[in-house]
Amino acid sequence: MTIQRFQLVAAIAWLLILASCASLAPSSNPITTNAVQVAQQDIWTQMRQDTGYVVLLRHAHTVAGTGDPLGFRLNDCATQRDLSTAGRQQAVRIGQGFRDRQIPIRQVRSSQYCRCLDTAKLLGLGTVKLSPMLNSIFEDRTNATQQTAQVRQQILNHRNTAGVVVMVTHFVNISDLSKLGTQPGDGVVLRANRQGVLEVVGQIQDL
Repeated sequence: MTIQRFQLVAAIAWLLILASCASLAPSSNPITTNAVQVAQQDIWTQMRQDTGYVVLLRHAHTVAGTGDPLGFRLNDCATQRDLSTAGRQQAVRIGQGFRDRQIPIRQVRSSQYCRCLDTAKLLGLGTVKLSPMLNSIFEDRTNATQQTAQVRQQILNHRNTAGVVVMVTHFVNISDLSKLGTQPGDGVVLRANRQGVLEVVGQIQDL
């Protein structure tokens, strides 16, 4: 056998060995269970037993429409897009879901918009505190950055505190902070880690 042929055979053998080892190695892209589904099963236990959890809850179902009519006023529900009958029933059902699971509630905060305030009250989870930082930033984003920063700071402040804070707000507000979309009545659960970074722990859906 010539030297060149020997080198070729050796090279092929080496490539076959590498291929065999690669097939035995774990995949660099393993199949993972959907994180949201895992959290949905587990999140209630975590909120019941641990500290620092905040639920950004989108208001319940409303009458048809998007945003609010021109010239609406925050102190006049008749000028706003408000909860539908089904939405009011949904809000009651969501609150019962928290009670059934014995979730300790530290505070309930709400946007000043009537659809959020009514949702928060119908939850029946405690006194509702109005929080302008939760007001909709859908139509007017003038204060969006400031409001999002204020909500973020509230979550950071709650990091080592027992009991869950429920913040009833709007789709865009939740999306800006969590990068997740929500259906009416759904919630995103967040908590600040030890490094002060906000983490999306999971989602609450279909209550």
